[in-house]
Amino acid sequence: MSLTRRQFFRRSAAAAALVSLPRVAASSVLGANEAIRVGIVGLGNRGGYHVDRFASQEGVAVAAVCDPDCQRLAAAAAKINNKYNNDPAQYIDVRKMIAEAELDVVSVATMQYWHALPTIWACQAGRDVYVEKPLSHYIREGQLMVAAARKYKRLVEIGTQIRATQAAIDTIRYIQSGQLGKIQYVTAYANKPRTSIGKRDTPLPIPDTLDYDLWCGPAENGPIYRDRIQYDCSFTWDKGDGESCNQGVHEIDIARWLLNEPEMPRRTISVGGRFVFNDAGDVPNTQIIYYDFPTAPVLYEVHNLRAAKGSNEVPTFRGSRTDVCAHCEGGYALIRGGQVFDHGGKKIKSFGGGEEIFQNFIAAVRSRRQEDLDADIYEGHRSTTVTHLGNISHRVGKLASQAEVRERIAAAPLLVEMFDRLVEHLKAHEIDVDSPTITLGEWLDVDTENERFKNHDKANAIVEGFYRAPYLLPKKV
Repeated sequence: MSLTRRQFFRRSAAAAALVSLPRVAASSVLGANEAIRVGIVGLGNRGGYHVDRFASQEGVAVAAVCDPDCQRLAAAAAKINNKYNNDPAQYIDVRKMIAEAELDVVSVATMQYWHALPTIWACQAGRDVYVEKPLSHYIREGQLMVAAARKYKRLVEIGTQIRATQAAIDTIRYIQSGQLGKIQYVTAYANKPRTSIGKRDTPLPIPDTLDYDLWCGPAENGPIYRDRIQYDCSFTWDKGDGESCNQGVHEIDIARWLLNEPEMPRRTISVGGRFVFNDAGDVPNTQIIYYDFPTAPVLYEVHNLRAAKGSNEVPTFRGSRTDVCAHCEGGYALIRGGQVFDHGGKKIKSFGGGEEIFQNFIAAVRSRRQEDLDADIYEGHRSTTVTHLGNISHRVGKLASQAEVRERIAAAPLLVEMFDRLVEHLKAHEIDVDSPTITLGEWLDVDTENERFKNHDKANAIVEGFYRAPYLLPKKV
């Protein structure tokens, strides 16, 4: 039976009033032939992908779907019914889905500001969780998500799917075997052209199909002055974390995996800004970040602009748009591409093979073995945290000229080299780099044990995050 929008929202409000935290359910071991029931929350493009990746596996059924937009919700349910001959339960409110639906797994494909609460609630209710990247919107969220997974003995995997990609697995094994010599440093980069998100003079009308308060959840629920509601919130700090986190968590995760690095970076600094776009966004679209890891430095570079003003070309590094480059004594390797080169650029090794992370997750749910997860929540938390550290440096920074930036970063020659590329890129877009147009982040010393900063109250406030009642982060799980 289909529900009207009014009926949906009435039920949503009732759920908000009646549902606190779900009751803790007992763990169970699923047999090889027993169906795994999945509930998917967040039904945008990525949520649709989750539907297909789970529903297409033998012995897996999408039993429930959830989204605060009743139009998206109905469309997803119809697709599942038509394509997979299955009629899932429909929910506007994730709290009600977790409390009522008979589920083994909750799959979280919302925007990142809505990742923490469903993951924690699902763990408390005895469900395993597949959660999209980046794991968290704030560092404290990730800490509590890991704590919930461990306390309630749940299998929780993050969508850093490169860890389940055979080409990357084999390339990293090759480098870690020492055949290319010692890793000297790592360059991670993402060149992903984006367009302006627009800037309105009047608030964007909210469609009648969307429960806007529930969609905002723990984040601000004020008026929107951009052109689209949904994905473009990635480019504002209240609900998003910018490209260096949204995409960067993939590359930073690969770098940590490559270095076999369990520790946090000791220091970090960001340089960049939001250039060319005069829009409602406030996260950087051009940024470089230096991470001083104990094993080797990691440098991250992101460009959302094309190579030059008026150009359709996309910036590249070592011939690729997005990858992680391991600079070693005997050559270099591109991890995503599975390619190994000598210092002269001659290819000496290549690896292939795709990814199977959704299959990996379901196999681990059946085995009940945390070690079977290719992308366990703890590694996802650590990698996401690293990206937050760099962004926080940016957020506590100030505008500077290129001369001021150079003075501040002079002691880090690898960063200076990367900054040279950044300056040329900005000049190609006719940015006056000799004026204070570049956001120079602060050098932040990291309290690596507690995932905070040493002696910086403003930065540490961002670690804790900002929440809106009644969608508050619990103090403990």
